[in-house]
Amino acid sequence: MTNEDAPSPVTGADLIAWGHRPGPAFPGLLTRANTARDEGLGLIRIRQMLEADLPPPAPEPLALRRPGEVPLHVSIRAENADEQDNIDKVLATMAVVLKTPTVESGAVMPDACPAGPLGTIPVGGVVAARNAIHPGMHSADICCSVMITDLGMVDPKAALDAAQAITNFGCGGRDQGNRFTVSLDLLDQFRANPFLNGNRMLHAAQAHMGTQGDGNHFIFIGRSRATGRVAMVTHHGSRGPGGLLYKTGMEVAERFRRRLSPATLTQNAWIPADTDEGRNYWAALQVIRRWTKANHNALHQAVVETLRAEPGDRYWNEHNFVFRRGDLFLHGKGATPAWEGYASDATGLTLIPLNMAEPVLVVRGRDATRALGFSPHGAGRNFSRTEHRRRMGAVTPAQMLAAETAGLDIRFHAGAVDASELPSSYKRAGAVIDQMRDYGLADVVDCIDPYGCIMAGGIVPHRQAKRTRR
Repeated sequence: MTNEDAPSPVTGADLIAWGHRPGPAFPGLLTRANTARDEGLGLIRIRQMLEADLPPPAPEPLALRRPGEVPLHVSIRAENADEQDNIDKVLATMAVVLKTPTVESGAVMPDACPAGPLGTIPVGGVVAARNAIHPGMHSADICCSVMITDLGMVDPKAALDAAQAITNFGCGGRDQGNRFTVSLDLLDQFRANPFLNGNRMLHAAQAHMGTQGDGNHFIFIGRSRATGRVAMVTHHGSRGPGGLLYKTGMEVAERFRRRLSPATLTQNAWIPADTDEGRNYWAALQVIRRWTKANHNALHQAVVETLRAEPGDRYWNEHNFVFRRGDLFLHGKGATPAWEGYASDATGLTLIPLNMAEPVLVVRGRDATRALGFSPHGAGRNFSRTEHRRRMGAVTPAQMLAAETAGLDIRFHAGAVDASELPSSYKRAGAVIDQMRDYGLADVVDCIDPYGCIMAGGIVPHRQAKRTRR
């Protein structure tokens, strides 16, 4: 047989035309097809031979929910025009979020405020989804959380001084030689998970331990009204490790979105919980939660040891996370779980900070159906940081700080006052407390009245921040 008489080879284009999808199996399919071709089989027979290897048909794209199809429980009311404008924006963005095909219900807390483009879950938003984990709904600041330690009858200034010397705000992690130890068991858990096992992730897990980032994260020192004892409260999330997991999770979710529901907004993409990717992502979230708790613990224990304190209780709770309840995945973005036993280490008490001049509330949740079992996480904002600065007019950040926090010891780690974190940038604390009570979300059992706090301050590069502190 001459070359002219030889049958034409089967190509990748043929396989695609027959319904096969390019992927790892393609080379083997081509080898089998062309071996049969060389043996004299015709294309029809070869196509029939490979039919057993055809991938399952692609599912029909999931349709978006119709407006009003998914219930939204609202536990917020306006006191003024700014708050009404804020609520209108929150409800508009939640209406788009609730079009996502996986969503079963949603809720809005008293501290709700927008957190991105239309269709992005707001701060103070809760979304219940079936068989779906939405990375965009816990956001990049995975497991943002608060922890309290009862320091006993210590000097509050000494406690704040010790905390300032120990903590680390700003971008990046700690330098070699100035790091907190990460347990080998925890690092092994990172290595065992495909979402967490990478050099960059493992480096961040070690370098970022004992760091708090920037923005609204803080160390707060105050005194319990119930006991008179001094307490320390920290607020921060999972830092670099959480940010890296979020990025990878969004990439995986996007691949599923394109196949399952192209009409869904990118920020609401999801990972099906019953897939290998979903199970691994859920496990990765639990590891990140353990890392974040260890991060809080590292700072608290270091302060206790510096003060030689005789501490009492220590507990914590997250407010940017995904919780599983029955067959639903509850996504809380700036919302605090308020039901008994939401986690194995839950104590029944949770913390709600308001602003630097107000108490940190110790509350017991009421598992309100209207709130999908959640309560607020703080005071929230009525307008953006930029708008707050604009409204300051000629008043300087230092002047505003002095006026709004008279008698308190307020420190900014980088040196510069961050005006967007002053009390006036947040909703009125009393209104949030009243609405939490009126909507039956949680009961206040103690207040930690402020002595002072430490915040990141004006955002500067990490190394410049360290020079400023020196």
